[in-house]
Amino acid sequence: MTNETDQFLSSIDDTKKRAGVAISDEVMLETHDVNVYYGDHHALHDTSLKFHTDEITALIGPSGCGKSTFLRSLNLMNREIKGCRVTGEIIYRDHNINTNTENLFELRRSIGMVFQQPNPFHKSIRENITFAPKRHGLKDKKKLDQLVEESLRGAALWDEVKDKLDQSAFALSGGQQQRLCIARTLAMHPDVILFDEPCSALDPISTLAIEDLMNSLAKGRSIIIVTHNMEQASRVSNRTAFFYMGEMVEYGETDQIFQRPKDKRLNDYLTGMFS
Repeated sequence: MTNETDQFLSSIDDTKKRAGVAISDEVMLETHDVNVYYGDHHALHDTSLKFHTDEITALIGPSGCGKSTFLRSLNLMNREIKGCRVTGEIIYRDHNINTNTENLFELRRSIGMVFQQPNPFHKSIRENITFAPKRHGLKDKKKLDQLVEESLRGAALWDEVKDKLDQSAFALSGGQQQRLCIARTLAMHPDVILFDEPCSALDPISTLAIEDLMNSLAKGRSIIIVTHNMEQASRVSNRTAFFYMGEMVEYGETDQIFQRPKDKRLNDYLTGMFS
C-alpha cells in the first residue's frame, strides 16, 4: 500500500476513538420547534436541537428528508429562496435570530457555511480570503496578510499555496478548493460552521483531510455537518441527529445512535433496509 493509503486507514482507526471524547455541556446554538414551508409544502416539522461548543454534530437521513433544509435555516439562508417561510426559534448568543430584523450580513460572519461543491470566487487565492474582511472594513495590508496566513493555516492549506497566493483559486485541486472555502469562512472568525456534504465530490484522501480539519476546527466552535456517508458521520461526530420525511426522529451521542438506535426507522436506515 502507498503511504497515503496507510495514512488514510490509520486515521480512520484514530478517529473512531472519538466515541470516548467528553461531551460538552455548553450550548452554542439551539432551535425550538423550527418548521420550514416552501409555499404550501410543509418540509420540516417542529425540530428542536442543541449544538454544543467543541463538538461536531452530524445530520443524517435519506435524501429529501429535511436535513439540508434544516441546516440552511440555522443561518437564515432559506430566506434566499422565494416562497420559503421558517417559523420557530433559532437561539444564538441568547437571542432569537429568526426575526425579520436580524442583520444577515453580520449573522453570517458568526455562522459560516461550506457547501457541497467547492465554490471559490473567480479571484486569486489571496483575494478569496480577504474579500469579506475588506467588505467589513479591514483595510490594513499587514493585518490582511496576517489574516490570509492564519486562515490558510487553519484550513491546513498554507504550506501548499504560500508561494502562489496571487494565482487563481481555480488552479487548485478540488480538495484544495474546498479547504480554501473553509479558510475563507475562517477569515470571519465564526462561532459555528455549517458543512453541507462537504466531501461528496472529493476523493478519499481529500475527504480524510477535510475530516481531520473539522476535528481541529471544533475547538471553541460548534460544527454541524450534513452527510450521507454513515462511516463519515460515525468517524467525526460527537452527536448525531437522524431525519426522516421532514421530521427529526432521533438525536443522541453518536455512539448510541449507531450502536443502540431506539427508533425502528433509524435502525432500518443504518442496516440498509431503506435508503
